[in-house]
Amino acid sequence: MGHPTDQFNRPLRDLRISVTDRCNFRCPYCMPKEVFGAGYQFLRDPQLMTLGELTRIVRAFRALGVDKVRLTGGEPLLRADVPELVRILKQDVGVKDVALTTNGWLLEKLAPVLRTAGLDRLNVSVDSLDDTTAGKLNGLGFSVTRVLRGIDAAAALGFPIKINTVVQRGVNDGELLALCDYFRARGHAVRFIEFMDVGNTNHWSAERVVPAKEIVARIGEKWPLEAVGPAYRGEVASRYRYVDGRGEIGLISSVTEPFCRDCHRARLSADGKLFTCLFASLGWDVLGALRAGAEAAGLESYLSRVWSGRLDRYSDERAELLATGEARAKIEMSYIGG
Repeated sequence: MGHPTDQFNRPLRDLRISVTDRCNFRCPYCMPKEVFGAGYQFLRDPQLMTLGELTRIVRAFRALGVDKVRLTGGEPLLRADVPELVRILKQDVGVKDVALTTNGWLLEKLAPVLRTAGLDRLNVSVDSLDDTTAGKLNGLGFSVTRVLRGIDAAAALGFPIKINTVVQRGVNDGELLALCDYFRARGHAVRFIEFMDVGNTNHWSAERVVPAKEIVARIGEKWPLEAVGPAYRGEVASRYRYVDGRGEIGLISSVTEPFCRDCHRARLSADGKLFTCLFASLGWDVLGALRAGAEAAGLESYLSRVWSGRLDRYSDERAELLATGEARAKIEMSYIGG
């Protein structure tokens, strides 16, 4: 089967898989503890994709042109078979690039087995280097020290690592220079992410968004920066390198400078629903089709039809939707996988 393009001629290249909806943090912008508390009903094991089902689904996506897979959650390292999944995706399915996004809490322990399995890259979330602020931002008062140890352990094994930082005005935007200084010294690029209106429970407001241009200007006053072109078509982050040669930063600006026009990402929830946009309301039941008996060719055809009909460009339309009061209910980030 050929490689499909959507209604805006965007190809399917990148698949993000949420392998679990559970997390050991309660970050207010993703899983606020007042919502995801003791009574919250997480997915049960029979609802989750098994290792075999994940393998079959990724093979179908691979046949349609996907060459990058990112494992997310929730917190993916809470799922015990993730190292085996990495090995299967690399060795058996032949995925060119397999990455994983983690909060880093279990990274020091699991980095060696992930390296052995063949994982290519890591993204680790660090929103603050200050323990008090970090504790507020992970929702449970956990120290950031253990996460930083995990990053060092993974780096010592040779992992390329990027740091993900969600920037909120009045919360952690005073730490931009400290974060750059710490990770410049260790050779890791920090990707500053504008606070996004994902889901319905993260108390998003435009006033708390720090625009990417402001972040670049503030960092550039301390360390001059110069823009770098994208490394590949559809790269999400706008990249800037330090003029002194000490690495680079990235900006993900889906609020102030949307990049929908070249988005080629599909997202698979932990219970096997396909979402064609991070801000989607509805998903397509891929796991249901598989469990109903869809063979490989049928699964590929199903996925191809979904992608070919895709019209999503929420970030481009956000201002208009908010202005007209049409803002819709959106899937929570912990379910869809960021």
